[in-house]
Amino acid sequence: MASRFRAWAVLAVVCLALLAGRAAAADPAGTAGRAAPHARAAAHARAGLAAAGSACDPTASLRPSGPPSVPPGSYMATIRARGHLIAGVDASTYRFGYLNPFNTKFEGFDIDMLHAVAAAIFGDPNKIQFKSIPDAERIPAIQSGSVDIVAHTMTITCERLQLVDFSTVYFDAGQRVLVQSNSPAKSIGDLGKKKVCATKGSSSLARVAAAPSHPVPVAVTYWTDCLVLLQQGEVDAVSTDDSILAGLAAQDPFTRLVGPRFSDEPYGLAISVQHPDFVRFVNAVLERIRADGRWAASYAHWFGGPAPAPPRARYKG
Repeated sequence: MASRFRAWAVLAVVCLALLAGRAAAADPAGTAGRAAPHARAAAHARAGLAAAGSACDPTASLRPSGPPSVPPGSYMATIRARGHLIAGVDASTYRFGYLNPFNTKFEGFDIDMLHAVAAAIFGDPNKIQFKSIPDAERIPAIQSGSVDIVAHTMTITCERLQLVDFSTVYFDAGQRVLVQSNSPAKSIGDLGKKKVCATKGSSSLARVAAAPSHPVPVAVTYWTDCLVLLQQGEVDAVSTDDSILAGLAAQDPFTRLVGPRFSDEPYGLAISVQHPDFVRFVNAVLERIRADGRWAASYAHWFGGPAPAPPRARYKG
């Protein structure tokens, strides 16, 4: 019975990825022909963390100009004239951003944040065009202008703030480890020379590569790819934000989270540096939903209640 349940769990994860418009294509670092690209990806991510330094406060964002409004000439007015908000999202991270296989709609905590932004612009929370993008495409999508905003469990870092702007923090997470239920590992410290999966372009991959225990980072495109590799025994663990790992564990009860948090991962909504008025607008929307209970209601719906106090906004300028 257990093996049958596991088989169904694998099938469900793969189907979710397919419905999101992509197959869960595995890319393990142990594959001889691809070990070098993974090593380069991990080294690049590790270098990025080192380059970020500690000179900035990544959680401080632009102060709202007042309640959310759409004045003529603003970027919000441009979005309104177009008729819909264009949002870059994940389609396979259960509870945050995923394509529900039963109704083919995007759902999750990140998606609720976008509905609040759309409601403030249009008076209609559903005027959103969703674009499913992998972790590595989040910043390029913002910089190219192909999306207005990214809601994609994206950690605010000083390095990323050199490339895009962010809202205030709307969710706090921390990196942990997911393993098979029968694994002896109790933390990242027990995974020396073991394969640990994370996505390309994520801060999680950098932290795996930098871990003192020297695990072997395995870079893939989507978090569902990591879960399938773990289920197939191709990797020993998955490491990312505990919020994402909890969603993966909910899809496969033969896995478990281990160890304490070994990083802080404050999530922000990413926006182009060319649109500071939109950053202030989004921060005004976040202020409103923190105060009126919508943030707490979304949290309770997706993660179970009672909801904690939402992250306190920090501002600059």
